[in-house]
Amino acid sequence: MFGQQNAPRVPAINLTLYSRPDCHLCEKMKVTLERVARRYPFKLTEIDVSTNSELEKTYGSEIPVLIIEGRKTAHYYIREEELLQKLAEYY
Repeated sequence: MFGQQNAPRVPAINLTLYSRPDCHLCEKMKVTLERVARRYPFKLTEIDVSTNSELEKTYGSEIPVLIIEGRKTAHYYIREEELLQKLAEYY
Protein backbone atom coordinates (compact mmCIF):
# COMPACT_ATOMS: atom_id res chain seq x y z
CA MET A 1 0.00 0.00 0.00
CA PHE A 2 1.36 3.41 -0.92
CA GLY A 3 2.16 5.69 2.01
CA GLN A 4 1.76 3.08 4.73
CA GLN A 5 5.05 3.65 6.62
CA ASN A 6 4.45 7.08 8.17
CA ALA A 7 0.74 7.45 7.58
CA PRO A 8 -1.87 7.86 10.29
CA ARG A 9 -3.95 4.81 11.24
CA VAL A 10 -7.09 5.26 9.16
CA PRO A 11 -8.81 2.99 6.69
CA ALA A 12 -7.14 3.29 3.32
CA ILE A 13 -9.21 4.37 0.39
CA ASN A 14 -9.22 2.52 -2.92
CA LEU A 15 -7.76 4.02 -6.06
CA THR A 16 -7.74 2.40 -9.47
CA LEU A 17 -5.39 3.54 -12.21
CA TYR A 18 -6.25 2.45 -15.73
CA SER A 19 -3.07 2.55 -17.76
CA ARG A 20 -1.07 0.76 -20.43
CA PRO A 21 2.60 -0.08 -21.02
CA ASP A 22 4.89 2.58 -22.48
CA CYS A 23 2.56 5.41 -21.48
CA HIS A 24 4.52 8.47 -20.36
CA LEU A 25 1.41 10.14 -18.92
CA CYS A 26 0.74 7.00 -16.87
CA GLU A 27 4.26 7.13 -15.46
CA LYS A 28 3.84 10.80 -14.56
CA MET A 29 0.57 10.09 -12.77
CA LYS A 30 2.19 7.23 -10.82
CA VAL A 31 4.93 9.60 -9.64
CA THR A 32 2.27 12.05 -8.43
CA LEU A 33 0.45 9.22 -6.66
CA GLU A 34 3.66 8.13 -4.91
CA ARG A 35 4.31 11.68 -3.64
CA VAL A 36 0.75 12.13 -2.38
CA ALA A 37 0.75 8.72 -0.68
CA ARG A 38 3.19 10.07 1.90
CA ARG A 39 0.37 12.23 3.23
CA TYR A 40 -2.73 10.13 2.56
CA PRO A 41 -2.49 6.33 2.48
CA PHE A 42 -4.40 4.49 -0.18
CA LYS A 43 -4.62 1.11 -1.85
CA LEU A 44 -3.73 1.40 -5.53
CA THR A 45 -4.85 -1.12 -8.11
CA GLU A 46 -3.31 -0.62 -11.53
CA ILE A 47 -5.12 -2.13 -14.50
CA ASP A 48 -3.60 -2.48 -17.96
CA VAL A 49 -6.39 -1.69 -20.42
CA SER A 50 -4.46 -3.22 -23.31
CA THR A 51 -5.23 -6.69 -21.92
CA ASN A 52 -9.01 -6.24 -22.08
CA SER A 53 -10.90 -5.05 -25.17
CA GLU A 54 -13.84 -3.68 -23.14
CA LEU A 55 -11.56 -1.63 -20.90
CA GLU A 56 -9.62 -0.45 -23.95
CA LYS A 57 -12.89 0.67 -25.52
CA THR A 58 -14.04 2.41 -22.34
CA TYR A 59 -10.80 4.06 -21.19
CA GLY A 60 -8.30 3.71 -24.03
CA SER A 61 -8.60 7.24 -25.40
CA GLU A 62 -8.28 8.84 -21.95
CA ILE A 63 -5.37 6.91 -20.43
CA PRO A 64 -4.35 7.27 -17.67
CA VAL A 65 -7.68 7.31 -15.86
CA LEU A 66 -7.78 7.63 -12.08
CA ILE A 67 -10.76 6.31 -10.13
CA ILE A 68 -11.12 7.12 -6.42
CA GLU A 69 -13.61 4.98 -4.51
CA GLY A 70 -15.48 4.15 -7.71
CA ARG A 71 -15.63 7.73 -9.02
CA LYS A 72 -13.75 8.83 -12.11
CA THR A 73 -11.52 11.58 -10.80
CA ALA A 74 -9.01 12.39 -13.53
CA HIS A 75 -7.72 11.44 -16.93
CA TYR A 76 -4.48 12.36 -18.75
CA TYR A 77 -3.02 14.09 -15.67
CA ILE A 78 -3.77 15.40 -12.22
CA ARG A 79 -1.89 18.09 -10.34
CA GLU A 80 -0.54 17.07 -6.96
CA GLU A 81 -2.53 19.81 -5.20
CA GLU A 82 -5.74 18.68 -6.88
CA LEU A 83 -5.15 15.06 -5.88
CA LEU A 84 -4.45 16.10 -2.28
CA GLN A 85 -7.78 17.95 -2.23
CA LYS A 86 -9.65 14.96 -3.63
CA LEU A 87 -8.11 12.57 -1.10
CA ALA A 88 -8.71 14.95 1.81
CA GLU A 89 -12.45 14.52 1.20
CA TYR A 90 -12.11 10.93 2.47
CA TYR A 91 -10.23 11.76 5.69
